[in-house]
Amino acid sequence: MSHPTFTPAGTGTSARGARIADARLYLCTDARTGPGDLESFVHAAFAGGVDIIQLRDKSIGTADELAALEIVARVAREHEKLFAVNDRADVAALTGADVFHVGQQDLTPAQARRLLGDNVVIGRSTHTIDQARAAQLDPEVDYFCTGPIWETPTKPGRAATGLGFVADVAGSEDPSATPWFAIGGIDEQRLPQVLEAGAQRIVVVRAITQADDPEGAARRLRAALP
Repeated sequence: MSHPTFTPAGTGTSARGARIADARLYLCTDARTGPGDLESFVHAAFAGGVDIIQLRDKSIGTADELAALEIVARVAREHEKLFAVNDRADVAALTGADVFHVGQQDLTPAQARRLLGDNVVIGRSTHTIDQARAAQLDPEVDYFCTGPIWETPTKPGRAATGLGFVADVAGSEDPSATPWFAIGGIDEQRLPQVLEAGAQRIVVVRAITQADDPEGAARRLRAALP
């Protein structure tokens, strides 16, 4: 399966930077096999202002994941937005993913870059200030995530890092720093605290996936972001 990739002018590091620099709202969703509305949901989320959608669903097999990603990729192209694959570089390669995200126990960013090439945006999860600083210094990391700020059912057993972690990362930032997203339990009610701690970009899950009006929920979150 191959898809044309939405890419600004240029290649390599400069193109990756351009693709991620303006992103503010990043959504992780499952394949929505229950309601069976993945395509319309992804359309709504992008229309509401989501910049990146990552499909993350451990309950489905590879064939179903590829089929779901084909939908996400096609809709992303229509909206000229980005789509992301989590953990699996083979799936990222097969779907022509714009973004590939790795955790601390997954492939290293350097290994992912070797497999996926120079134009894929690579992100990494961080849970401590040392991991965040390492991500900032890693030339293969195009963005990183800090959290989970609050405990969340999407990451069972993962202790909350708290808003202090966000403040620590924000305090160490410089104008040329790697973009980063706060993640973990963020919703409309908690967003002001996250922004006050210094974050400018966020990753959400239930704030949009469980909303009665996903487009409206995305629009309100995006309007609150700088």
